[in-house]
Amino acid sequence: MTFKLVTDSCCDLPYTLLEENDVDFISMTVHLNGKEMIDDLGKTFDYDHFLKEIQNGGMPTTSQVNIGQYIEFFRTFIEKKIPVLYLAFSSGLSGSYQSALQAVDILKEEYEDVEIYIVDTKAASLGLGLLVNKAIDLKKAGHSLEDILLWLTENKMNVQSWVTVDDLKHLERGGRISKTAAAIGGLMNVKPIITIDAEGKLINVGKVRGRGKALQKLANETTSRIIEPVKQTIYIAYAGDLDNAEKLKKMILEKIQVKEISIFPLGSTITSHTGYGCIAVFSLGEKRV
Repeated sequence: MTFKLVTDSCCDLPYTLLEENDVDFISMTVHLNGKEMIDDLGKTFDYDHFLKEIQNGGMPTTSQVNIGQYIEFFRTFIEKKIPVLYLAFSSGLSGSYQSALQAVDILKEEYEDVEIYIVDTKAASLGLGLLVNKAIDLKKAGHSLEDILLWLTENKMNVQSWVTVDDLKHLERGGRISKTAAAIGGLMNVKPIITIDAEGKLINVGKVRGRGKALQKLANETTSRIIEPVKQTIYIAYAGDLDNAEKLKKMILEKIQVKEISIFPLGSTITSHTGYGCIAVFSLGEKRV
């Protein structure tokens, strides 16, 4: 049976990759300097200009997808009688997942046959992207919607996410650290180590002095927890700092042999909350508990 894989712009995969694999997505909205921009994964979004604005002190905010947007997005598939499997941004980081559930409930009052299955991936950025790519591979291999849904349910908690940021102001604004801690951390060149927990929330799990040590910590955490690395593609996301993304890739390859390491820009929605210079790495590893 034909079905559609869909996701949202927080997967941080290039729109071209999604288009090539017949995956639709719904976009978050970014607000910066009085302007509203649609995070369409680089299709029209001027990412380089966005990064320059952040470097110049811009502090973007984001809007989650609302119920009305989800209703119109899903309605297209319902009217064409196409079942949908939606891999959603973590409910621990956004209310979009709950909005999607409410939209489906409303649509079920309007239509008799609504086949929309929503997965709270408990993941963000290329952690979500990793799951989307796995779903694409399974679909290409002939697996059913039910098969893919089962795989996601059984394996989504194995997504390991390790993150460091270069600018503490964005974490301060988001309430992750205090203003005092941000000021002291900036003066002492402290770099936080962040992961995504079992609830799909960002948690600060450590701090180191200097960028190099932060990257090494990300490499160590990834390689010590990874499962069957020779069969895996590891994903690295970066906000403007490609050189250090490449350094992290090299650090990982010095420790383990993997199938592939793919590097993509960190999406504008996530970058709005982490700032310029954020580096993140994603793999399948030990189950989050």
